[in-house]
Amino acid sequence: MEDRIKKYLQDVLTAIEEVESFFDNKPKLFDDFYSDLLLRRAIERNIEIIGEAMNRILRIDESIAITNARKIVDARNYIIHGYDSLSPDILWSMVINHLPRLKKEVIALL
Repeated sequence: MEDRIKKYLQDVLTAIEEVESFFDNKPKLFDDFYSDLLLRRAIERNIEIIGEAMNRILRIDESIAITNARKIVDARNYIIHGYDSLSPDILWSMVINHLPRLKKEVIALL
């Protein structure tokens, strides 16, 4: 695997781990997430980083073994360009449903 891809995968992993650290080993509760604007913005930023890193990976190797790699990039674009219509529910779904799987896949690739 090319070194640049490894670097971008590490960026993805670091961003996921940062999101996890925001919950400080407490249960992930939607109400806590929803009521904390700073937390939501920090998660948005990390998903932007994940999406940009994935975009760079796909430019190098479109066949990377990451589920929904293109959708990850699309999520980044939606957050940046559709910021005014981003629902907290969508962001929460990414945190709960998609980041854990992505983390496993990235670790396996690294």
